[in-house]
Amino acid sequence: MAVSEDEFQTLPHQGVVAASEEETGRVLASVLARFPGRVAVISSFGAESAVLLAQIAAQDKAVPVFFLDTGRHFPETLAYRDELSQHLGLEDVRTLQPARKEVEYRDPEGQLVAFDPDACCALRKVEPLDVVLPEFDIWVTGRKRMQAATRAALPVAERQADGSVKLNPLAGWSEAQIADFMKEKALPAHPLVARGYRSIGCEPCTRPVGAGEDSRAGRWAGLAKTECGLHRPVPVTPPPGADKEEISATALLAERPVE
Repeated sequence: MAVSEDEFQTLPHQGVVAASEEETGRVLASVLARFPGRVAVISSFGAESAVLLAQIAAQDKAVPVFFLDTGRHFPETLAYRDELSQHLGLEDVRTLQPARKEVEYRDPEGQLVAFDPDACCALRKVEPLDVVLPEFDIWVTGRKRMQAATRAALPVAERQADGSVKLNPLAGWSEAQIADFMKEKALPAHPLVARGYRSIGCEPCTRPVGAGEDSRAGRWAGLAKTECGLHRPVPVTPPPGADKEEISATALLAERPVE
């Protein structure tokens, strides 16, 4: 079933920023208590994934964690998934994969990403997750406002068209907080971070990030594409009287439909 309006109002919203370990812990503890069996986590097991997963594990190691194995990940990511899951004691990590017959039919040579990256993401990420989406009402993500302009207005609780909710408990965290938390908790780092990768997706669509670039600049570099389709950019509402010409077109990017 979907999250009712009354239930949605019990969740933290745009004005409530979970910007510390204590606040994030309270948000997660409250949601897990109020919605038993209805909460799952989406994790890429990427550069910053350990922060959210460590806090999930501190509350309940049995919360389902879904990882999308697209068949195009760096080998380091698959190894890190196993290492981090064991380190945190996660008890229910579920790996989703695209349907083999669909891959054989729509991307037999593995070249779909080169001429239609949106279609590739739909095949390898969106469609496999769509199969399990109805099983849970609240999906927890590790997205943060500081990651990119298209996430600058990210709410903590984000209502979806199907009545479910995406919960972004780390929405207000900074890069410094992420780094400090990783160090304090002695969390293993993704091996590609040391090589300049700050946001890690599929190998063909990910490059290291240069000086001065935001953490997601290495994803689909050179393309207008900013998300894989699992998430939508959150449009920024300009303040009253703002000069529209001075507002970043990227920050005002309209929501686009999930591929």
